[in-house]
Amino acid sequence: MKSRSSASAPVGQVRIIGGKWRNTKLPVPLSPGLRPSSDRVRETLFNWLMPRLGGARVLDLFAGSGALGLEAVSRGAAQATLVERDPALAGQLRDTVARLGAQAQIAVAQADALQWLRQPPAGLADIVFVDPPFAAGLWEDVLAGLGPHLAADAWLYLESPGEQGPRVPAPWLLHREGGTREVRFALYRRATATLSPDHNA
Repeated sequence: MKSRSSASAPVGQVRIIGGKWRNTKLPVPLSPGLRPSSDRVRETLFNWLMPRLGGARVLDLFAGSGALGLEAVSRGAAQATLVERDPALAGQLRDTVARLGAQAQIAVAQADALQWLRQPPAGLADIVFVDPPFAAGLWEDVLAGLGPHLAADAWLYLESPGEQGPRVPAPWLLHREGGTREVRFALYRRATATLSPDHNA
C-alpha cells in the first residue's frame, strides 16, 4: 500500500467503504510503491475485524493513502496512529484528518516505520496494519520491532506479494487469510492471548 519516495500530485482515489465516513474519497498520488489495498481486500479484512473494532487502538505503520487506518476509525475504532515516511503523503494525511474533523482520534507521524518502532511506545495498539512497499522487504524487521507497541491480545494484518508471504514468527497465529492475483492478505492473533472461540473459523 505504501511509498518510500516523494509523492506527486494526486492522480487517483480510493474510498472509505463503511462506517461514519462511508464513501469519503481519499486522494492517491502517483508515487513508486504506493499501492492502496483494493476495495475487495479491505471489505474482507474489515468483515473479519468488525467484532474487534469497537474502541480499538489502531496502528497503521505504512499509512500511504490512509485507507486502512481511516477505515478502522470510520467503523468504530477509538483511535489510530498513521505512520508515513513520505513528507508529502504525511501532509496529505493530516489534511484528510482535518477535513474529517478527526484530530482528536487520529495522529499522523511523519517518520520511517522502523525508526518509529525504536522509540518508546506512546500507547499499546490492539490492531496493527503492516502493508509495506513490497520491494523493500521490510516484514521481518517490522515484526521484530512491533512487540513493545502492542497489547497482549493484539491482532496483526499483513499484506504481501501473492506468490510468497513473509515468514511470521511466534507468538503470532494465523486467524484468517485470503488472496488475489496480486497480493496475499492475512490476519494473525498473538498466541499469548486467550484465543476466541472462532479462532479457527
